[in-house]
Amino acid sequence: MKAVYVVTGLLLASLNLQAQPSMEKQNFEKEAERLVSQLTLEEKASLTSGRDAWSTQPIERLDIPYIWVADGPHGLRRAPSTDTWGYGDQAPATCFPTASALAASWDLDLLGQVGQALGQEAQALGVNVLLGPGVNIKRSPLGGRNFEYFSEDPLLAGKLAAAYIQGVQSQGIGTSLKHYAANNQETERMFMNSHEDDRTLNENYLTPFEIAVKQAQPWTVMACYNRVQGVYGSQSFALLQDKLKNEWGFEGIVVSDWDAVIDRVEGIKAGMHLEMPGKPGHLTNQDVIDAVKNGDLDETRLDQLVTDILKIVLTANASARADAGQKLEEHHVFARKVASEAIVLLKNQHDLLPLSPDQHKTIAVIGEFAVNPRYQGNGSSEVKPPRVDSFLDILKTEYGEGVDVRYAQGYELDDDQDYSRIPEAKMVAADADVALVLAGLPQQYESEGIDRTHIDLPPSHNRLIEELAEVQENLVVVLTNGSAVAMPWVNEVPAIVESWLGGQAGAGAAADVIFGAVNPSGKLAETFPVRLQDTPAYLNFPGEDGEAFYGERRSVG
Repeated sequence: MKAVYVVTGLLLASLNLQAQPSMEKQNFEKEAERLVSQLTLEEKASLTSGRDAWSTQPIERLDIPYIWVADGPHGLRRAPSTDTWGYGDQAPATCFPTASALAASWDLDLLGQVGQALGQEAQALGVNVLLGPGVNIKRSPLGGRNFEYFSEDPLLAGKLAAAYIQGVQSQGIGTSLKHYAANNQETERMFMNSHEDDRTLNENYLTPFEIAVKQAQPWTVMACYNRVQGVYGSQSFALLQDKLKNEWGFEGIVVSDWDAVIDRVEGIKAGMHLEMPGKPGHLTNQDVIDAVKNGDLDETRLDQLVTDILKIVLTANASARADAGQKLEEHHVFARKVASEAIVLLKNQHDLLPLSPDQHKTIAVIGEFAVNPRYQGNGSSEVKPPRVDSFLDILKTEYGEGVDVRYAQGYELDDDQDYSRIPEAKMVAADADVALVLAGLPQQYESEGIDRTHIDLPPSHNRLIEELAEVQENLVVVLTNGSAVAMPWVNEVPAIVESWLGGQAGAGAAADVIFGAVNPSGKLAETFPVRLQDTPAYLNFPGEDGEAFYGERRSVG
């Protein structure tokens, strides 16, 4: 059965590289300057911090509105209100493949189309700024948040980010390029000091930000938690003013990562516009006021930053479309196409793939991921999709005509050393013409807030694959993971398919490739090492005692 994709004209339209005409931009700037001239010092200070978890501070006296921001690198995580965190009860939104998957497409046009779809959904959900994309370099495969980043290659990461940003902002929705800069690990991320020589910092870790800023002008850039060469990202004059503003020509505003600000006054001096989130009775507002009054902070500097903030607020307000609607079913179809373009065929010995119902009358499907797919990363980027496809269901309904499909669980997702399911799986596989085993990294293996300690699959997954290979010569391994994994059984299996964290429609995309409806065209955007010891950062990652020394220098991947 041939997969058919229907994509809207809007998604296929050429990207509008400039969200606002230049005349409108000039008008916003003049209006922002006019408003600043009417603000009190207290009001100016309040505008440099959020109102609550997800919105900026309005000034009702002058009819200055607030804008709504939301997590969203691969789908909108919009909380039910701006003053709630919204984990688990956010509005349904399309979950597209994560950044590591998108990068494997190497397709700038596709990234732009994904951005357009995300911008459409942001308009429909009343969100003004989407917090993404992330372009931090994958310094080590152990990075717990690697699924949320594009690549170890600075040029590729920057180009993909620029296309994504252009797509989102063509819909009148802002983006937040993050996490600026050298935020390459989750271990002690709130205070880790990243030590790089200037050449390494500039050529490897700043380049993707530079490309994205110069080519796409995101509305905002998000400052990181960590220190860079001894200075917190949210108060680094070298990063925020010298590099971002003066050298690269950034025209938007700098927003802090959530609860990342150490010294708000020093941040304003350095060029950090907006501290997030806002807190009731925000004490640091008074710090800003006092700093101006005692001469420690020049009010003209504050005025400059507030003007920049208001330009974004005015732009967002003018760009909002009250009549926008969510196209969830349409975007589900598109998400399947996107996921299929990201799939990488790592091995296909003896042309085992694609499978044919004429040749493979009995198909064994092994692995709990076949019925309970892992389709996205863990942490702030979690999306609540309206539906999630399962591989087993897709196989039976779209590719199962005339085929005897047999399933075995194979492993337990919550116990990585439980081998009790393997004997049944071997029996099911041995009697089939071909066996598909869906294995990979459970949610607890990679997540925001923690780094991995190894690159291995769970022991139960590895043993399952090894023992299945003993009884079934036509074995296809379908990997589900957000970053690189070791494959000690690579020489024992004839076919390996890298399906990544493919989003809500990723299972259908994997089936499309396996059965030949889609020709796999994805290519790795990160190194899959044989051993962790083979990676340049092995001796230096993640550092200790709050200090991360980039001893590998410019070597990455």
